[in-house]
Amino acid sequence: MEKLSQQEEEVMLVVWKLNQGFIKEFLDELQEPKPPYTTLASTIKNLEKKGFLKSEKLANSYRYSPLIKAEEYKKKFMNGFVSDYFKNSYKDLVEFFAKEEHISADELKEIINLIENRKSK
Repeated sequence: MEKLSQQEEEVMLVVWKLNQGFIKEFLDELQEPKPPYTTLASTIKNLEKKGFLKSEKLANSYRYSPLIKAEEYKKKFMNGFVSDYFKNSYKDLVEFFAKEEHISADELKEIINLIENRKSK
C-alpha cells in the first residue's frame, strides 16, 4: 500500500465517511475550495488504480466504495511515521507533542487510562 497524496487522502476521508457514493456526492462533501469535478474524477480514478476504491457501474454512472478501511490505512502510515521521525518510540512521539504544547495533561491522563484499561482486559 502506497502513501497517498494530500488531495487523495482528503478524498478518501470523504469516501470513508460516506462508505460509498458517486463523484457528485463526494464533491458535495469536500471542504472549500472544492476541486473542479474533472479533477475529482481523475483523483477517484487514480485511487481505483491504486487499489483503494472499487467501482460499480449503475446505468451511465459509477458508484465507488472503499477497498481499504480507514483504520488499516492509519495504522500502516502511523507506524511508518513513528519509525521515520521518532525512531519507533511512541514515548518520544508523545513527549514531542507535550513539549510543543499540542497535548494537555488531561489528554495524557485519558491516554494513560486507555492503556491501563486495555491491559486489564
